[in-house]
Amino acid sequence: MKSATRLCSSRSTACSTTNAFTRALSVLRINVVTIFPEFFAGPLSISIPAKAAGTGGVAYNVIDLRAFTYDRHRTVDDAPFGGGPGMVMKPGPFFEAVESVQATAPIVLLSPRGRRFSHADAVRFAAGTELTLLCGHYKDIDERVATHLATEEMSLGDFVLSGGEPAALAIIDATVRLLPGAIGDIESARTDSFYERGISAPSYTRPAEYRGFTVPDVLVGGDHAKVAAWRDDQSLQRTRKAEARDRAEWAVREQMIAAREAVIAEAARVQAEKAAKKAREKAAKARVRARAARKSASDATETE
Repeated sequence: MKSATRLCSSRSTACSTTNAFTRALSVLRINVVTIFPEFFAGPLSISIPAKAAGTGGVAYNVIDLRAFTYDRHRTVDDAPFGGGPGMVMKPGPFFEAVESVQATAPIVLLSPRGRRFSHADAVRFAAGTELTLLCGHYKDIDERVATHLATEEMSLGDFVLSGGEPAALAIIDATVRLLPGAIGDIESARTDSFYERGISAPSYTRPAEYRGFTVPDVLVGGDHAKVAAWRDDQSLQRTRKAEARDRAEWAVREQMIAAREAVIAEAARVQAEKAAKKAREKAAKARVRARAARKSASDATETE
């Protein structure tokens, strides 16, 4: 088995623990399978991802998918069965890459077909000991990777990226920032959107007036109870507005799906009618041939 490429934070030579507190915690190992391992070198060595690794909370293992190919061109894709545009990533390299590190669930295939990633998923991943992210590219990934290797499929939303790498970075960042020691002020994280709440309240800082735009009076009045009440109210209003927007978008999407289903049903009906007509014509021709054969046999008998 070929070796996987390992990438650790520059602050930790082996992604090891640095103090007694973090040593008492289990390290989250994040495996990333990609054809562009260099994509992760910079982002994982700066800011929160690097700090999380530096405190021993996470170890990054970036695996070069091309290390599990066996031709001189290091080919990871091929033409799709059934024809059509684009190239499809082969299943073999993905299976072997995951097996090389003996990865266990969750093994996440990043795909626009997947369930949308949420804060709840980040919390779940942060509470675990291992996470494997499979980054696709080209037109698609062989479906056997989704059905027989990945334990779940996830997306960032209803749009298509050039590859799974940006999505993997987003999931990594959302996950590791929840690890102990990754963020200096954990209370700041707890007041973020979706952290046991909906959308967070708006934030303001100095100056209190800028180009005629002022900070709400309640925030500068010094009454902490009123500030907390205002923030709760603003959070609720924003959450309701976002939910209403999401419901409207889903209604439009349901209409699009219904229209597509109608088109597919009509195409199936037309195809069925054509098939039935062809079958009737074939049966009619068979009857004609059968009559002709019987007549020929009858004429031959009369001649005798």
